[in-house]
Amino acid sequence: MKRLFTSFILCISFSLLVACNHQIVENPNSFKETSLTPKENIPYDFIPRTYHIVSVGDSLTQGVGDSTKRGGYVPYLQEQLEEQKGIKEAIFHNFGVSGNRTSQILNRLRTKEIRTAVKEADIVLITTGGNDIMKVVRENFSGLDMKDFDRELIHYEKTLTSVMDTIKQENEEAIIGLIGLYNPFFLFLADVKEMDMVIEKWNHVSENVLRKYDRTLFVEIADLFKDSVEDLLYSDYFHPNDKGYELMANQVFHVLQNEAVGQKLVAVKKENEQDD
Repeated sequence: MKRLFTSFILCISFSLLVACNHQIVENPNSFKETSLTPKENIPYDFIPRTYHIVSVGDSLTQGVGDSTKRGGYVPYLQEQLEEQKGIKEAIFHNFGVSGNRTSQILNRLRTKEIRTAVKEADIVLITTGGNDIMKVVRENFSGLDMKDFDRELIHYEKTLTSVMDTIKQENEEAIIGLIGLYNPFFLFLADVKEMDMVIEKWNHVSENVLRKYDRTLFVEIADLFKDSVEDLLYSDYFHPNDKGYELMANQVFHVLQNEAVGQKLVAVKKENEQDD
């Protein structure tokens, strides 16, 4: 029966083809000229969707110094993202822990809770490195030397690479944004002229690590604090205050807008989203 049905379809198709050819011969001038105008691509913001953002890192992610206790730069960034036409809602999962060094952040990324969040994330934002540098300062306060920072930098580079690998293993399509370091030390380490060089060097290494991976963004914030005429630091002279966090969020949003939102944030939706 199946073979008969197939033969029937083929016969019908052949008959239609012959009929069409016959019409072309009989009425060579019967066709009107037509032009096909391709439709424009549907804009990515035609149907706004929800984005999940995982923020993981140290005290800058937790929001130490934020008088509102809402999570540092996160609420400012959330507001800006949700103003975009293509974003229905920006849901943040904040995993910031004050005092964490990069190795501790790596260990937490391997926990079930954060792995689950990262797996579902469209964007992962990281703050790290400040406590690694602070560790060097505390251990060598009486005689700081560039070599002390360089030794720790080797360890930081390897650990940051492991952080990136861990995230990519859970979610290859997620955009990963690393927020760079700034120099708060000039207020109480004025005699260490090389501190700006240290921050610049660590940021450079961070950028080089990110370049090894697709869908990564580096957010430079050092100049925000260095060149500002406003006081952007909390009373501890280390963490940002409310204005400092707001400017951080502005910078993160600017980079996401230019590099990510313009590429539809996530070009490829996950299979489970397509199945919904």
